[in-house]
Amino acid sequence: MRIIAIGEEEKFEELKARIGENSAIELDYSDGDEEEDFEEYDAIFDLNFDDDNTNFAAYAQLKEVPVFVSAAKLQLTEAVYVLDAKIRCRLFGINTLPTFIGNDVWEVSLFRKFETADLDKVMKLLNIQWLPVEDRVGMVKPRVIFMIINEACYTLQEGTASIEDIDTSMKLGTNYPFGPFEWCDKIGITHVFETLTAIYEDTKDERYKVCPLLKSKYLRNETFYRKKQTVAPSKDEFDF
Repeated sequence: MRIIAIGEEEKFEELKARIGENSAIELDYSDGDEEEDFEEYDAIFDLNFDDDNTNFAAYAQLKEVPVFVSAAKLQLTEAVYVLDAKIRCRLFGINTLPTFIGNDVWEVSLFRKFETADLDKVMKLLNIQWLPVEDRVGMVKPRVIFMIINEACYTLQEGTASIEDIDTSMKLGTNYPFGPFEWCDKIGITHVFETLTAIYEDTKDERYKVCPLLKSKYLRNETFYRKKQTVAPSKDEFDF
């Protein structure tokens, strides 16, 4: 099975490590800067789809080819609606935000639920356990973790506790692998901010309304334990 992964090299390395050594799989990489002949591949992984879906029209024409796209910040249904074209591929949404690709169990949304059996065959070949989730912005795990990060920002903003104290309390009290601010730095404040913003726009649920402190950190391109992110947010990515 020949697979191509398009996106940031860091995400590709996460995917490569998650799939592991598998003689039945040939995994190629593209940073997306050059045109690819997608018809040569048995499956596609677009790891940056919810930030850049310029290849979607090409994917859509790949008859019955499994296409896995990053869909934490958008709905598959909305992406298809905007494209306004027939979807011939088998379209699945996954969470490729940093730290999530390596999870033991993946959340997967399906554009067409009757393709569940086809999805299961591919996932077994990849040796990845998966659970179906609804086609909604934020999926499940990001919604929970990012809401916790947002609440931690409110706690810090109000001066209730320090960054270190909040992180230590959450790790000791809930047995989470990271504190909320550690997690935010690992995932990237840009991803956290943009995903929370997308969830709030989708739901209008006050639980997901971005804390002003988190927004300020994002706009300043800062994180909590480091001063600057590797990639700054683009001014075109938000409109206040």
